[in-house]
Amino acid sequence: MQNSLVAGRRTARRILLAQALSVALAAGGCLLLGPRAALSAAFGGGAVVLGTALMAWRSLGGGIRGGIVALGRLMGGLALKWLVIGLALYVALARLGLPPLPLVAGVGAALAGFVVAGIAIGGPMFAFKSRS
Repeated sequence: MQNSLVAGRRTARRILLAQALSVALAAGGCLLLGPRAALSAAFGGGAVVLGTALMAWRSLGGGIRGGIVALGRLMGGLALKWLVIGLALYVALARLGLPPLPLVAGVGAALAGFVVAGIAIGGPMFAFKSRS
């Protein structure tokens, strides 16, 4: 297996773990508002974690290919991620009637977990250092 593919999968696992932890913390904080608020935060954050897992699976699952294929897989994975998030938000608000503020808090916590984990890992897309 290629070294870059292994590193990408390891990074994806770490980011998923950080997202799940941040969602658990947000849901625990929303538990102070009641069990439906905690469920709403967990549902929203869980949708983002699931979307990120599907994006990683789609982006990193095909092995090493050419640049155009890799970009296509990445864009397809990103579209799949936001489709899952959008559908989950629709179901949570329109079908289940979950409270919207904890739902957004769970989504925000998961997205923040993605950024914080990326910075902590120091992946290439989070390297803000100048190359002078």
